[in-house]
Amino acid sequence: MTIRQGPDGPAARTVAAGDGSDDERRTFSGSVDWRWAARTGAALVPAGPRTPRPLAEQAVAELIEASVRAEVPVRAVTGLLDDQPVPAARIVDRPGWIAAAADSMAQLTGTDTGAKSGLLTGKPAGVQVGAMLAFLSTAILGQYDPFTGPDGTLLLVAPNIVGVERVLGVAPSDFRLWVCLHEVCHRVQFSASPWLAGYMRDNVEVLGEIGDEATTEMLSRLLTEVKLRRSGQASEDPATRGVVGLLRATQPPEQRAALDRLLLLGTLLEGHADHVMDAVGPSVVPSVEQIRMAFDRRRTRPANPVQRLLRALLGIDAKVAQYVRGKAFVDEVVGTVGMERFNVVWTDADTLPRTDEIDEPRRWIARVLD
Repeated sequence: MTIRQGPDGPAARTVAAGDGSDDERRTFSGSVDWRWAARTGAALVPAGPRTPRPLAEQAVAELIEASVRAEVPVRAVTGLLDDQPVPAARIVDRPGWIAAAADSMAQLTGTDTGAKSGLLTGKPAGVQVGAMLAFLSTAILGQYDPFTGPDGTLLLVAPNIVGVERVLGVAPSDFRLWVCLHEVCHRVQFSASPWLAGYMRDNVEVLGEIGDEATTEMLSRLLTEVKLRRSGQASEDPATRGVVGLLRATQPPEQRAALDRLLLLGTLLEGHADHVMDAVGPSVVPSVEQIRMAFDRRRTRPANPVQRLLRALLGIDAKVAQYVRGKAFVDEVVGTVGMERFNVVWTDADTLPRTDEIDEPRRWIARVLD
């Protein structure tokens, strides 16, 4: 996602450290040993569904082909064009996704894999992150990573895709292409708007900065948020709910603003990709309507108490809300002004939807297009 800010934006700000040099920034970048996180996650992750070797090989081949074939309908629906190559997806298992995710986070945060040691740094933090990655790796179907490789990396987690298509009882070929449409849409978003990756990096840097704020100020904000929730006055924004919302409440204004920018961008990207998945229609994916209905039922089905706790801790429910809110925004704007005018949203940071616009698309239309 990117919205490139000027010299006064997040990338330009530094926090003095060490000898006070402006080139140094105090961050959490060295707090996680990402290599150890990958090893921990791979050791903890449960195996995927059992699949006979011939069927597994067939699924891998079909996903590779679908990841290339999806490019044409995605370009046709979005109208986003560039001259970048169309790389095939990288098909991985759960440990493979964990390793790729850890590598991407290390690059995004500028972390040296030879991380620092300490009570809450290096390997101990790597163990905690590895456990989270292990849980997430059982639910991820695909992911576009703009921070690795010359053209980014499109990852598809084969055992999860096969497992979900079995549970849903949908046509495997249709479902595999449908998943590829979503992830390829992300690749197209970033390749057509190169500033997006830099925008993400800038805001992640702000989130990682360690300031000199007193603990009492952080606790004061947290207590205020708790009181608001008890009184029923808390925000209805899904990103502010659950444990993740409480953590957000502890952040100082600058970091909270950076997180909000990333959350809004994520909502737009995911909603746009979901819109494209459905907009291609039955001429491309014959059973698209059945897949969407079955997939939405799966997203909202009840989970057991342990799963509910993990979903809250990792913000998965807020992530699901991103898809719903983002798709509603894109559906209404495209339905009102058409895809060509909607694409103005990819121009720069000023054309991204704001907090008060994501649920009221006509405000965005009035501000940006009228």
